[in-house]
Amino acid sequence: MKPSKTSKQWMREHINDPYVQQAQKDGYRSRAAYKLLEIDERDHLLKPGMVVVDLGATPGGWSQIAANKVGDKGKVIALDLLPLAPLPRVEFILGDFREDSVLAQLEDKLGGKQIELVISDMAPNISGIDMTDQARSIYLAELALEFAVKHLKPGGMFLVKVFQGAGFEEYVKLMRTHFAKVASRKPKASRDRSSEVYMLGTGRL
Repeated sequence: MKPSKTSKQWMREHINDPYVQQAQKDGYRSRAAYKLLEIDERDHLLKPGMVVVDLGATPGGWSQIAANKVGDKGKVIALDLLPLAPLPRVEFILGDFREDSVLAQLEDKLGGKQIELVISDMAPNISGIDMTDQARSIYLAELALEFAVKHLKPGGMFLVKVFQGAGFEEYVKLMRTHFAKVASRKPKASRDRSSEVYMLGTGRL
């Protein structure tokens, strides 16, 4: 099948993207690593010894950063439906984080420790139909929020990618019912034309 103009343009932009080039130099799995680095620099989310869960972690850019920041005394558990190539100090669970069998594995890996931070950079497979893609992205963000509310320790934090559009305002209102403070972040590594923002909830109620 011949590549479409859009996919060719994306590939050209991707190859020339300074963050993609920098990620290759720095040994990061994805350009998304710089988004988490910038947010962490501002909000000081990741601390040595922390317990972090990364939802939809593959290819692992965020898990890499989290593992580096929490160090040997911390714990990073990554979950995804897609396989994740092994990363130092990252424990991986393959499966759907809504399923009991996956949650049982998570419980086992936590070993009685409480989750202090949930991070999610999940995005749906893009269909090209804006309304469908927006609905799917909000649904993923809702699943991540549901997980965070259920599993975070009181006072814990939640960082999630959300696309602005239908359902966004309602999502932010919902976050505010579960966290003492909710703020939005748009890191420099987010492409200007992208409607993505990162919502940060601190102080789980």
